[in-house]
Amino acid sequence: MSHSLVHKITIPSHGDTRGQLSVAEVGGALPFVVRRVYWIHGTKPGVSRGFHAHRQLSQLCVCVAGSVRISLFDGNREETVVLDSSAQGLLIGPGLWHEMHDFSPDCVLMVFADAEYDEADYIRDRAQFGQFVQR
Repeated sequence: MSHSLVHKITIPSHGDTRGQLSVAEVGGALPFVVRRVYWIHGTKPGVSRGFHAHRQLSQLCVCVAGSVRISLFDGNREETVVLDSSAQGLLIGPGLWHEMHDFSPDCVLMVFADAEYDEADYIRDRAQFGQFVQR
């Protein structure tokens, strides 16, 4: 039996009557040292994003507000997950094609990455991705 492409990480949250505080620390919810953080927000209705894979980059995606549907493809299997809670993150490792769909109007998707932006690490063509995973 094969393992799931979806690797969810629990984001610890602490709170009281004042509200909540969520924590992503290296060695805890973050399985790698963070070299880059970015967030996707203000996505227009009907717009999908992603449509790429990375050769080496690992990312942890946390939907800190709203919701988004993320599809993952490893060259053989496709799985989909909805992120709709800041209490869980989705780990996307290298060699996974990913697409993001159905952003809610209030969606803020924060992404922690283990390397700086490097265009050479991207595979933006699904046919090229198929060749990459067959190696």
